[in-house]
Amino acid sequence: MTLRGPGEGRAARRRAAKRIRRRRRLRATREIPLLVGIALGIALLIKTFLVQAFVIPSGSMEMTIQIDDRVLVDKLTPWFGWEPERGEVVVFRDPGGWLAADPQQAQRGDEPVVIEKARQALTWVGLLPKDDEQDLIKRVIGVGGDTVACCDEQGRVTVNGVAVDEPYIYPGDAPSLIEFEVKVEPGHVFVMGDHRSNSSDSRYHLDDPGRGTVPVDLVVGRAVVIAWPYAHWARLDGTSAFAAVPDP
Repeated sequence: MTLRGPGEGRAARRRAAKRIRRRRRLRATREIPLLVGIALGIALLIKTFLVQAFVIPSGSMEMTIQIDDRVLVDKLTPWFGWEPERGEVVVFRDPGGWLAADPQQAQRGDEPVVIEKARQALTWVGLLPKDDEQDLIKRVIGVGGDTVACCDEQGRVTVNGVAVDEPYIYPGDAPSLIEFEVKVEPGHVFVMGDHRSNSSDSRYHLDDPGRGTVPVDLVVGRAVVIAWPYAHWARLDGTSAFAAVPDP
């Protein structure tokens, strides 16, 4: 039996407690990178296959979607054969020549290295949009086989000969000031912005191959909700406006 002087037992317990605390701190330090890696992996998985947030840079979808609103886009259902329907709001990649270069891209070359690397990391997992992201957001007006035209005697867009009353159009805007008639090819969609006087949509590309229609293969997904700012929160729909339109 080892004899201890007064206070030696308490000192030993304090040293043991310090060792335990050091081991816990070391374990936590080792676990943090693993937890961060798992979180980033989950975020990347969600962004790639499930849902992705997009920042709206223009007013082409006002008043439905405002500039700098964040919308959530469903990227899961396209994996199961979903195709766009009339009235849905969709995000799609630039078919070619629809987007002008972002003048802000050149300004970001002067950012500090730390901020630049942080931006790249957040962009990689989908928490920030890419500087060179070539995506647009519009509303589907016609699908493959449809004949979309403008305008009837009341100035409304028609689909397969039926006039469509569009409650989402920007207040004061006409459905279209451009006259057109387009037969949408199978596997394509005809799209228009809700702010018709501020949207370079299918109507402005009638001389392009496909007459301004967008291949469904370029559709990233369906915009389902405005997620931010909270005051703008709303589900995105519009299919009911086309309920009376017959199949082509």
